[in-house]
Order: sequence, then C-alpha cells, then structure tokens
Amino acid sequence: MKRSSTAFLQTLIVLVGIGALAFLLWEPHVEGVNAHAAFFEVYVDLFVAYAYIASIPFFVGLYHAFKVLGYAGQNKIFTQEAVNALRIIKFCAMVIIGFVAGIIAKLIHRGPNEPSGFILTTVLGIVGAFVATYLGQALGWYQANEGAGLIGAVVGALIVLFVWGMIASRRA
Repeated sequence: MKRSSTAFLQTLIVLVGIGALAFLLWEPHVEGVNAHAAFFEVYVDLFVAYAYIASIPFFVGLYHAFKVLGYAGQNKIFTQEAVNALRIIKFCAMVIIGFVAGIIAKLIHRGPNEPSGFILTTVLGIVGAFVATYLGQALGWYQANEGAGLIGAVVGALIVLFVWGMIASRRA
C-alpha cells in the first residue's frame, strides 16, 4: 500500500475519532434533560455514563485500525503484531455489534423477567451473536470462519431472551 494512501486513511481515522469525541462531549449539553444543568452535572447522568462506557470499544478499535494502517505503510501487514491488532479490532466490533443487537432484541421482546443493565445487555447481544454464528454454521448459512452480522446477532439474542424467559418463569 502506498504511503500516501495509508497516511490519508490514518488521517481519516483520526478525524473520525475527533468527531466522535466531540459528539460525546457536546451531546449531553443539548439533551432535553440536561439542557439547563451546570457544566459538570451533565456528566453525572447514568445514560451519559453508559454512552461513554459503550464508546470504549469504538475508540480501541480506531486505535488498532490506525496501527494496522501503520503496519501496512511499512509493509509489515503479515507480522504477528498486525494480526494481533486485527484480532482486537474483531473483538471490539463484536462487542459493539453485540451491544446494539442486545438493545434491539430487548426492544423487540419485552417481558418482566428480562436481564437489565448495560453489561447484561451487551452480554446478551454477544451471546446472541455466538448462538447465531454457530447455529448458522451448523445449518450451512455461514462458512467456518464467518460470523453472524447484526441481523443474525439480533435473532440469536431473541433466542437467548426466549430461553432466559422460560428459565426465569420456572423459578418464579
């Protein structure tokens, strides 16, 4: 890959990161609940804390994408360091997709015995993505090294929610 191409893509990654950080800092001030709050009171809100925690995998993924492009610019793309960075990017993407899939599944399937909270929602989506991946591979929908996307993760999370509801209703 040409140095100018990698430099352009690295600059683009930095700009995306700056834009996302600026949005995270700006958005709580214009949110309806916090529109008239003092400067530091805005950041005490639980939803804002969830948003900041959820953004950690995004920024870690951006950092490692920046590193991978640096390896590509140095013609070291097939080194172990580059492979490790790609694995971390894959893990970060899985966490982000799992979080979004967990939220969507919880919006679709509402019930009294659902798991609640940020971490359980993320775990629900990630487990749903694994369920969809292995079920899809068993049925021949996905290849051996292919994972489920967002829709598959949502379907898998709905299956996990259904099983969770059956187990929780028996305990009650």
